[in-house]
Amino acid sequence: MISNLLHGFFVTATDIGVGKNSVSAGIAAALTKSGINVGVMKPIGAGPPQTSGFKSKEAEKLAKAAGVSDSEDLINPVYLPIEASPYGGANLLQKPIDMELILKKFKELTSLHDLLLVEGIGGIMTPLTENSFVADMIKAMGFETIIVTPSTISTINHTVMTCRICKEYDLPIKGLVVNSSDKREAVTENLAKNLTKLTGAKILGIIPFMEKFDLNVMTSAVEKHIDLESLKPK
Repeated sequence: MISNLLHGFFVTATDIGVGKNSVSAGIAAALTKSGINVGVMKPIGAGPPQTSGFKSKEAEKLAKAAGVSDSEDLINPVYLPIEASPYGGANLLQKPIDMELILKKFKELTSLHDLLLVEGIGGIMTPLTENSFVADMIKAMGFETIIVTPSTISTINHTVMTCRICKEYDLPIKGLVVNSSDKREAVTENLAKNLTKLTGAKILGIIPFMEKFDLNVMTSAVEKHIDLESLKPK
């Protein structure tokens, strides 16, 4: 563990495609609006590179949301230009995931900002190498974890498993953010209550259903529905 004194959070999710990047961007923008010097990091990006700006669209979304001028190599030190998991992509490209580089850039970013939001890739047990997973990266960084989960039928299973892995790795959970995939608010609110009962994790908030991502809309939703005060440096 680098340090347990640095202030920040590692945002992970119960699966891919549940809105982890959008929620992270909204939190970054909302905390920045409140006057906090927020840094962002996407340690590992993957997928076809953009033709302009950052290669990783997820990393660029975070940078724009926080309004930072940090370089791409700081925010997104490892980029795999194919649609694959880190472990699979690294094998195909014959380019192992450089955790030493990631942690070096992480440490640099923590020295530049008062709060750092790190967004993972995939879920908490997404493999990085044959013997390490996203959970190991969180452990090395020493941040509390925010878990983004959707309001789908399978979310209870996935959220319970994610929380159990956190317990196994001794990773403190800051809380859950339920990103609504169901327009029925009552269904989502009931699901959130059940998740707390089953995992013991706090619900940081419920993001209302959105047809598509818009940073201003997401930022307003985070300001209204997420417990931002609990995320601010003391």
